Parts: sequence; C-alpha cells; structure tokens
Amino acid sequence: MGSGQVTSTSELFDFQGKHVTVAGLGVSGVPAAKTLHARGAVVTVVNDGDDARAREQAAELRALGITVRLGDGATLPEGTELIVTAPGWQPDKPLFRAAGQAGVPVWGDVELAWRLRGPDAAPWLAVTGTNGKTTTVQMLASILKAAGLRTAAVGNIGVSLLDAVLGEEQYDVLAVELSSYQLHWAPSLRAHSATVLNLAPDHLDWHGSMEAYARDKGRVYEGNKVACVYNVADKATEDLVREADVEEGCRAVGFTLGTPGPSQLGVVEGILVDRAFVENRQKNAQELAEVSDVNPPAPHNIANALAAAALARAFGVPASAVRDGLRAFRPDAHRIAHVADIDGVAYVDDSKATNTHAAEASLAAYDPIVWIAGGLAKGAAFDELVAKSAGRLRGAVLIGADRALIREALARHAPEVPVVDLERTDTGAMLQAVTEAKRLAQPGDTVLLAPACASMDMFTNYNQRGDAFAAAVRELDA
Repeated sequence: MGSGQVTSTSELFDFQGKHVTVAGLGVSGVPAAKTLHARGAVVTVVNDGDDARAREQAAELRALGITVRLGDGATLPEGTELIVTAPGWQPDKPLFRAAGQAGVPVWGDVELAWRLRGPDAAPWLAVTGTNGKTTTVQMLASILKAAGLRTAAVGNIGVSLLDAVLGEEQYDVLAVELSSYQLHWAPSLRAHSATVLNLAPDHLDWHGSMEAYARDKGRVYEGNKVACVYNVADKATEDLVREADVEEGCRAVGFTLGTPGPSQLGVVEGILVDRAFVENRQKNAQELAEVSDVNPPAPHNIANALAAAALARAFGVPASAVRDGLRAFRPDAHRIAHVADIDGVAYVDDSKATNTHAAEASLAAYDPIVWIAGGLAKGAAFDELVAKSAGRLRGAVLIGADRALIREALARHAPEVPVVDLERTDTGAMLQAVTEAKRLAQPGDTVLLAPACASMDMFTNYNQRGDAFAAAVRELDA
C-alpha cells in the first residue's frame, strides 16, 4: 500500500466555451449533457442507436440547443476537447481510439460528478466488487442514517451522482456504489474510504481480461484517506490494497466471517465485532451487532454487513448505529428473498444471482436444495460452481438459452442429482419450472431460484424473472 501526496481534483473545472462530446444518451448521458450545457459548454451528443427512445431524448436535448447525432457513435466531432461517456461504452470503441490519437481526455459520469463537487462537498464512502455492491451500499446508508448523518445511497444503484452532487440537498457523507465500468472512466476519484467486496470473472468481454477487470476495480482504493477495506477470504482484494497509492496514514482493514485479527472486523460466537477501529486493537474488540440483526443472515450477506460496518466505522460512526442500521435495513426484491413455505418446503427468490459467483454464495446458504438455474451464461463456465455445490443439491431444474452448459457440468460433477431440462421459453415456463421443483423437493428442502445467468433470453431483466418465480409459487400455493 504505497503512500504519497495525492492531489485532490475537486477544484471546479471551467466548462465555459469548451467543446464537449457526450457519448451515449440513456440514464447518464442526458443529465451529463444538460449539466455541461448549463455550465456554458458547447455540447454534442453522439449515440449509436436511433430508436424511438433515443429520438425522444434527442428532441428534449435539441430543444435546449444541444447538438445530437443519432446512429453515429464512432466519429469524433471536430473540435472536441473532452469526451464524457456513458459507463457502458467499451474502451475499444472507435470514438475512444480517435480521442486517444487526438489527445482528448475521456471521463465517465462519475468523473464528471467528482470534478463538479464544491469545496465543501460530502466525502464519498465507495463500494465495488463483483457481487453484493447494492446491498452493501444500502446497509451502509442505513447505518449512516442511524448515526444521524445526512446521507444517500447513490451511483450505480440508480440514483445519479450528478443529481446528488449538484442538487439542493446537503449531505454529510455519500454511500456510493461504483461498477467496474464507472471506475474505468474515473481517473481522479479519491474516496474517503472504499471497499472491493470480492472479485470473480465478470464483464470480461468489456474489460478484455481478468487482470484489466481487477485493475479497474482496484481504482476505488486510489487516494483513500482513512481505510481500504478488503475481504480476508478473497486474497485478490487484499492484493489491490497493496498496490494502491493512498494518503499518508490510510489503513488496510479486513473483514472475515471468522474470528478477526487486529485491524479486522469479523464474527465471534454469533456477534459482529470490530478489532480495527478501537483503542489497543491487539487486545480489545468492540461488539457491533448480532448475526441475527443481519437480514437475511446468509454468509455472503453477513460479509456485506461487515464491509458496510467497516466503512461506517472508518467515518467515525458509533457501534450502536451499526446495530440500529442493520436492524432497520430491508434488502431489495430478488435478493435471497423468502417467497413462501409450501408443504414444508421453502421457496427462495435470488433472481439477482446473475453470475456463478453470486449463485455460489446463494447455494452456500441452504441445504438441501432444488436448484432452478439457467439463462444467458455471458461466457461463464459452471464446473467449479457445480463441484462446490453438488453435495447440497436434491435436484435441478434448468431453463433458458444456455442451460446445456449447466446440464453438462451437473453430468460431470453431480451425476447422481436428478435434472429436469425445460426447453420452453414462453411465459408459462417458470410455472412449469416451479412445478417440477416442487415434485423433486422433500419437506425441509429449499427450492432456490439462483440462475447463475443473465435473464434477457426469456425476461426483460432479473426483476421480471424473480416476479415470475414468485407468481408461480403463489399459484402453486393456491
């Protein structure tokens, strides 16, 4: 963990008369274009698509005097001095290659928000990782609120950072969720404290390699002031802390599901304890909350709670606020949500488990399981997931476009587990999947929707997939 004098770039950037190209419309491009235009920039928006939604957004911006080019996101507009991009645009796009050759900097919406912060702006407590980001940020915001602080959960969670930074609301501190895409385009971001919750292969088509993906995640630690929080069980996160250039005095703080060592938070006999932000941490520990205060108390969610607690404690929050904030927290839908108990069998919706890492954490929370899985694999392999979870499986029901990949992994690593392979992809497919799962299940089992895949082959998004599961369970119960 290197330390050096890190310069803050929160001094206000003068956009008056600057020629700025905004890449992409959507949830980040439109507010970025409006914000830049309001600050006197000469704004041109370029967008690959030319659909009805894009035309509607373009009309709104053109009415303000902003130039919009639809169906051409590849050409660098003449005179461009800065590009502000939507986070999803891949770094290898022709627009960015042209910008590199012309020496034009590229910022994301997070970088823009960071640069537009005022001198008295609220510090950021930042959360990234392959899985658990949203839950951890929401837990963190709940803890900060319990401490009486003015805060909000913002960023990749759906609340625009630009709105948070430029709005009239005054905050003491922000709980900020950041994706690897956003971090890639945020070179000057410097958080008060930050965590990488975990690292597993994801979005490799965007980043190009696991090394590049990890490197972008690790940017969240750059310039941290108080604490770089890492996952003791995931050495790759600790390695990123070691490589980070931080402010003098910033500490590495671990979280673990086991007994914590000095400078760690962990679990002792059902109690969440802090041995990092206490006096004489060689000998002392501070009780923060009980495991039963975490909702739901699945292992990966306890890890989320410890990470949130570490960031809150780094900001000086008292132990009582950690307990009160965790008790007050309610997880979003489709995250290991208990739907119903029918004939002694629990039905659990974890439609948000859209990759193998998330599904592995979900499967580790129950035993025995009838597993409903499948969808779009996004290039993932399932051997490791199935091998680790085989002993917990009563049966499996497979749906979706890439279900054969999971079926083949089950055949290799769990040949004794009965598998139902459903070809149908119509709206009744989920009801049939739940019906087949009920047939396989015995009292005491859990029927678990943890697809390990994306949903867009059969559903609009993971929310719709989870809603379909819950509706099917209720129909079965009726």
